[in-house]
Amino acid sequence: MTALPQLIEEAAKAEGFDLAGIAPAAPLAELAHFPAWITAGRHGEMEYLAAKNEDGELKRASLAHVAPWARSVIVCAMNYNAAQPYSTECPDPARGWISRYAWSRNDYHEVLLARLRRLEARLPELLRQTVLHGGDSPRTWCYVDTGPVVERVLAHHAGIGWTGKNTCIINQKLGSWLFLGVILTSIELAAASLPAPDRCGACTRCLDVCPTQAFPAPRQLDATRCISYLTIEKRDEIAEELRPGMGRHLFGCDICQDVCPWNRRAPVSGTPAFLPRTELVNPQLEWISGMKVEEFRRVFRGSPVKRARYSGLLRNACIAMGNSGDQRFLPRLRELAEDEDAEIASHARWALARLNRSGRGLSR
Repeated sequence: MTALPQLIEEAAKAEGFDLAGIAPAAPLAELAHFPAWITAGRHGEMEYLAAKNEDGELKRASLAHVAPWARSVIVCAMNYNAAQPYSTECPDPARGWISRYAWSRNDYHEVLLARLRRLEARLPELLRQTVLHGGDSPRTWCYVDTGPVVERVLAHHAGIGWTGKNTCIINQKLGSWLFLGVILTSIELAAASLPAPDRCGACTRCLDVCPTQAFPAPRQLDATRCISYLTIEKRDEIAEELRPGMGRHLFGCDICQDVCPWNRRAPVSGTPAFLPRTELVNPQLEWISGMKVEEFRRVFRGSPVKRARYSGLLRNACIAMGNSGDQRFLPRLRELAEDEDAEIASHARWALARLNRSGRGLSR
C-alpha cells in the first residue's frame, strides 16, 4: 500500500504543482529568531507580520500560536520563470522594471489557491486509501502568502529547497523562481523527504550585488532597505539615501535572484496562467509615469502590481526617471512636481534635481 505522504505529493503534482512535500507542524529552529527580527523593526510598515494571537504571542513565530490543532503542513510550489531577460540585462534608461512574478495577467494567489483547494478536497479520498483512515474528514486551512505562516521555512523542512543567503527558497533543479502555497492539516504525516541541504557554498553574489545593502548578514533581510519593500509596501516618503540604489525599479526587485548561479539553467514555466504580458517586461517609463488612475486600474486589474497603489507606482516612476540619467524625462517630471498628490510631487522634485545634476556633469 502506498504511504499517504507519497499519495499526497502525487496528487499535488497531478493538480499542476511542480514540487510538493510535507513539513512538521512542530516548532522550527529558524522561527526562533522571528521575534527578535520584529523587535528590531526590520519588518518596517508591514504590521501584519507582527500580528499576535489572543495570548499576545506572535502568530508567525510558531504554528502552535495560530493553529494548535495542526499536525502537518503540505507545502506545494510552482515554477513561474519566463523566457525573458533578467533585470540585470536591460541597459535602456527609458525602461523600468516590474518583478518577474507580476508579469502575468493572472494573480498567482488565485492560481495557486484554486489548485490547493482541489488538493484539499481530495484528502478524504486519499485517507480512505490508507490505514490512517479514521472516518472523519481532516481539518485543513489553505494559504498563499495570506496566512500567519512563514512559507519559506516550511518549504525548507518539506524538502522543496534550501534557504539561500538572499532568504529565498532555492531548488537544485528549478532554481528560486517559485510560488509557494501551504495546507495546514490535522493529519499526522511523516515527511517523505529530508530538509534540502544548503548548496550555496561560499557564494555571496546575492549579498554583494544588493544596491541598497538589505542583507546585514547571510540569510538575514532588513526589509526596510529592500527594493521590493520600498516599491510595494512602503506607504510614504522613501528615504533619500535609498533612492539612488533603487535604480529603475517600479515594482519589486529580482536582482539577488538574477545573479544566483542556481538560476542560470532554471527551466521556463509551462503554466499558461504565468505567461508574461510583454508590455510589463521592462515597461516604458514614459508610459507608466503618464498613467491616469483609470488606466492603472484597467492595466493592472487582477495583477499583484495593484498592491503598490496608483500613487505608489507613480512615486516609484519618479525615482526611476531620476535614476535614469535621461534628460528627456525632465518635462514629465516638471508636470509631476506639480501633482496634487504631495508624495508624487516630492519625489518628482527629487528626481528633477538628480537629473539636473547629472546633466550639468555631462555638459562639462
